[in-house]
Amino acid sequence: MNWWQAVILGLVQGLTEFLPVSSSGHLAIGREILGVEASGDLVFEVAVHTATVLATIVVFRCQILELLRGLLRFKYNDETDYILKIGLSMVPVFIVGMFFKDTVEAFFGSLTVVGAALVVTATLLFFSDRAAASPSGRTTGLSRNGISWMQAFVVGLGQALAVVPGLSRSGTTISTGLLCGMKRGDVTQFSFLMVLVPILGEALLDITGGDVASSTVGFVPLAAGFATAFLSGVLACKLMISVVRKAGLKWFALYCAAAGTLVLIFSLT
Repeated sequence: MNWWQAVILGLVQGLTEFLPVSSSGHLAIGREILGVEASGDLVFEVAVHTATVLATIVVFRCQILELLRGLLRFKYNDETDYILKIGLSMVPVFIVGMFFKDTVEAFFGSLTVVGAALVVTATLLFFSDRAAASPSGRTTGLSRNGISWMQAFVVGLGQALAVVPGLSRSGTTISTGLLCGMKRGDVTQFSFLMVLVPILGEALLDITGGDVASSTVGFVPLAAGFATAFLSGVLACKLMISVVRKAGLKWFALYCAAAGTLVLIFSLT
């Protein structure tokens, strides 16, 4: 992988991480189009995902600071409640990462898996958008911070399933939250904040475990991909917040269905 290929893939990651169209799936498609062979490690993917996590921190910096201030008051308040629910949501993806990492990595070389998962993403987006449009499908706001413990866990299950390339993480978590009755604004913020610790933790493990040093991707492509993913991620994150609250998800569902069908046709023929 050279620097300009890394820039393109970083741009793909940054724009698609927050849009419900699967960043990992589009990275796999981008690799295929650019002729970049998937390396034996996932260091580049971890680098660009870390960049988009930092983009999330920049966009939600005020909310994050408020959560930390509340936590440091050392009492059970709204901020502590929210952080504990984020912690609960991370349990499923932690289990997948600890016990099924090799199985998940095997999926990254299959465009057939990507195509099928994009179609699944489209289905989730379509039905969740219809559920969110129905007043009877939303909660009455009785849950603290707009999310119950059960909803937090179910959204966490969605994040764990979204490790499959082509199954959008933001799309899956937002869809599961909407199907559980959460409001659009509440589930969007929760979806973006809940990914911070898992991705940063994965990056830390790669650094301390020596995976970065043994990576087949050079420093310059890694740096170029990281910078591009961060800058485009900040723009995409702000855009997605506005889109989910105002425009809905049906157009993303249509895009994922079309993209997934094309990928399946290409991979099977």
